[in-house]
Amino acid sequence: MLDAVIWISLTALAIALPLYGPRWQLRRVLARPLPAEAEAVLRRNIPPYGRMAPALQAQLRQLVVQFLHQKKFIGCEGLVVDDEMAVTIAGQACLLLLNRPSKVYPSLHTIMVYPSAFVAQRHSVGPGGVVTPDRQSMLGESWDDGRVVLSWDDVKNGARDWTDGHNIVLHEFAHQLDSESGRANGAPYLGSVSNYRQWSEVLERDYQHLRFSAMYRQHSVMDHYGATNPAEFFAVATETFFEKPWQMAEHHGELFGEFLKYYRVDPRDWQAAPLPPPPPEPEAAPRLYSFAAGW
Repeated sequence: MLDAVIWISLTALAIALPLYGPRWQLRRVLARPLPAEAEAVLRRNIPPYGRMAPALQAQLRQLVVQFLHQKKFIGCEGLVVDDEMAVTIAGQACLLLLNRPSKVYPSLHTIMVYPSAFVAQRHSVGPGGVVTPDRQSMLGESWDDGRVVLSWDDVKNGARDWTDGHNIVLHEFAHQLDSESGRANGAPYLGSVSNYRQWSEVLERDYQHLRFSAMYRQHSVMDHYGATNPAEFFAVATETFFEKPWQMAEHHGELFGEFLKYYRVDPRDWQAAPLPPPPPEPEAAPRLYSFAAGW
């Protein structure tokens, strides 16, 4: 009888460990604060961090702790991913999760980091279904099989300039959020049918405006790469929202409002308003020329 009880207990324990072990371990990890050296990386490489309210900073630190615990970093082409690289990527990625209930990119398990732009093998289908191999230089990629691929040089560039609307980490992790609704199509999980209706109306209109701007090479607050397809539009709009919030609010007010509701933060709180452009210089008085002909 005793042997049977022991056997049942061991069997129950074997079943429970895979279910509750990771949760217990995560609770232990989250109970420990982010090391001071890692917070210093956030201050150096994520400019908004220093301007956040203390409660939001604490939230970001805990998200980073969970990200670093659950995700695996792999260096490619000889790159060794050190703590600064991992914390920089985790911190930028977790900006997209602030103030929102999240399991911290639950489908993601691996971040592959190249030293710089990397070459990806692609296949293009031409007329008649002819498949042609192609090699493309990439800065980053997001896959629905649980991988994100990044160029470290471009991660650093994104950290260095937080006002140009270009950030490869924000871009690729926006794709990860987009995929949480089932597929990457520019409509992440929004919670209700009414939310999707408004989202679709606003994003479709601004997407078509960006396509028009790209076609005629007109200036736009958002990078013309966003005109590629709705998924890229969402990713580019996310970069713009976090890095050029004042300009986006001015030129794409309804789109900015949709992103305010989705991301639940206002990046204008972390960035001074841009200075207005200088007034045009007055036109110079026309020159008067005299011509004297001598004979």
